[in-house]
Amino acid sequence: MNSFVDSVDLLHRAMNVHQLRYQVSANNIANSEVPNYKRQVVNFESELKRAYEDEANVQNRFQLTRTDPRHFSLDDPYDWRDVEPRRVTDWATTANANGNNVDAEYEAMNVLKLQMSYRLLTQLQSFEFSQLKTAMRK
Repeated sequence: MNSFVDSVDLLHRAMNVHQLRYQVSANNIANSEVPNYKRQVVNFESELKRAYEDEANVQNRFQLTRTDPRHFSLDDPYDWRDVEPRRVTDWATTANANGNNVDAEYEAMNVLKLQMSYRLLTQLQSFEFSQLKTAMRK
């Protein structure tokens, strides 16, 4: 497939994940004083890495034979376009005496980091389209 389409799609998905992370961090900050509230995080990169590794290893995989089309196909590669971000709740830790595990300072720093990273992603996407615009002019 076209690397431009893949790059733009991946940048768009990364921007959506950053938007979800921003919402989750804002929700964590809003609930930082609620008793027994557990912080949430967004898991995306590890699943994306697994999908890319799965696509790369498709030739070395053991091939299974299906005798009926209704059988499950176990050897299909995990497509990176099917990876969705997941909210994960941290039930293991407790930081405060009220059972809450949200560190408001950490979440505020995380929001700032997400904002800067989102700005970088928009600049990267703008660069991709400027390259296409330059190529179309010539």
